[in-house]
Amino acid sequence: MDWLVVGLGNPGDRYAGTRHNVGFEVARALAERWELPRARKRYAGLYTDGRSGPGGPRVGVLLPQTFMNDAGRSAGPARGALGVELERIVVVHDEIDLPFGEVRTRLGGGLAGHNGLKSLKRELGSPEFHRVRVGVDRPDSTDPEIVAGYVLGRFRESRDEVAELIERAARATEDLVSLGSAP
Repeated sequence: MDWLVVGLGNPGDRYAGTRHNVGFEVARALAERWELPRARKRYAGLYTDGRSGPGGPRVGVLLPQTFMNDAGRSAGPARGALGVELERIVVVHDEIDLPFGEVRTRLGGGLAGHNGLKSLKRELGSPEFHRVRVGVDRPDSTDPEIVAGYVLGRFRESRDEVAELIERAARATEDLVSLGSAP
């Protein structure tokens, strides 16, 4: 496997369409775009693989079903079984420190209090994996309960604005995988 794309989110209908699940939405969009087979249960998640296009790199797409805070329990075994190098893992996740609609990529860096990233660092042994940070904005409070309610809440933005955000993040992830490094 050349690349492993890990979309972060929480399983179940209760969390579908929330800011915290934008990583799932981007990963699903990529699997569809790349015409990968239907995901199956593997590595404590939903997993599919194939090529990113004719002659493109082999990619695996994983949606951990462990809940966000334990995503490493899914990604760690997947990485080990697939033999993917750490710098060939791309994690797509919500980022409250970016305005809604902004998408940034980077290799490694801080975890900004993101429990999903903390779990990945713990299970992968390092934070030096690629991230596609999908801006969902932040509430006007630093109170942990208000912040949690915000990221676990549904988007207030229009369906078209959310679709464009998902598309922008999918393009950034696809560019990363096809170019082999952050653009």
